[in-house]
Amino acid sequence: MKALAATGYGQPEQLTIADLPVPEPGPGQIRVRIAAAPINPTDIRAVAGLFPVPLEFPYVLGTEFAGTVTALGAGVTAYQKGDEVFGQALPYALRAAVGDAPNPSLSTGTLAEYAVFEAATPKITHRPANVLADVAAVLPISGGTALALMNVAKVQPGESVLVIGATGGVGATVIPLLADTGATVIATARTAEGTDFLLKAGADRVVGYDAYPSGVDVVLNLVLFADGLPTAARALRPGGRLVSIVWPAPELSQTGRDDIDLHFIFDMDGTQGLLEAAAAGTLTVPIARRYTIDEATEAAIHYARQSPLGKIVVTFP
Repeated sequence: MKALAATGYGQPEQLTIADLPVPEPGPGQIRVRIAAAPINPTDIRAVAGLFPVPLEFPYVLGTEFAGTVTALGAGVTAYQKGDEVFGQALPYALRAAVGDAPNPSLSTGTLAEYAVFEAATPKITHRPANVLADVAAVLPISGGTALALMNVAKVQPGESVLVIGATGGVGATVIPLLADTGATVIATARTAEGTDFLLKAGADRVVGYDAYPSGVDVVLNLVLFADGLPTAARALRPGGRLVSIVWPAPELSQTGRDDIDLHFIFDMDGTQGLLEAAAAGTLTVPIARRYTIDEATEAAIHYARQSPLGKIVVTFP
């Protein structure tokens, strides 16, 4: 089968379209013929060696997907061959990232023609026929994270929110949700194109990464590692809330502030609510561009080097 794989630590330009054996499901697992899978930050950071988790090579990238069940392992009763499914799963090599989380969602990597998944995880479910595969494939992380951010940040009408890293999938998904609360939404962008994109999405104001405002009520950090947290935290008023999705989990001491609340979101609760919100028109994850599996290396380079406005999706014929 074709798969987007790393043969060693390196940059996206070093990724290859590998010919690998089709994986077979073990007890409690399902095998899925992948229809669509996006590129995510975890993919690029893992192969760059930025996670404190050793990889085994070849390492197949990919954490989200939509596809069709083609084989069942012993004991699987929730699925049948031919079922259309979608969801989220970390590659097995990153198992340590979920710690002691019960029933973790793991896979052989979704950026491949076939992948094996743990069937019992709540992060995989059936895909309704009225939701296209590529639309479903981008929902779990961006859509789930956006909903989790709203739940944790608890933004109130009249508050001000700074979204750092706003032009990616999560940012572009959460901004309309923030705008609907009646908050003042301030978002970051690097280009005029990004500014226009965010203003159309519902942002009230767009700033550069060197021009954060001060005295805001909430900062949503979608891209900064620990070394960038002090700058982000300085934008907050005393008692403000900093909510980060960037793993490893930050500590309050890394912000340089002791008068703010810090929250970290990493592991969302499954797929419940995602499709309902998407069907109702209240949750939209923008897709910037689609590539075929034969173009997947180019897709990863585009994602890493060009700051696309939305998700980059790889499709499988």
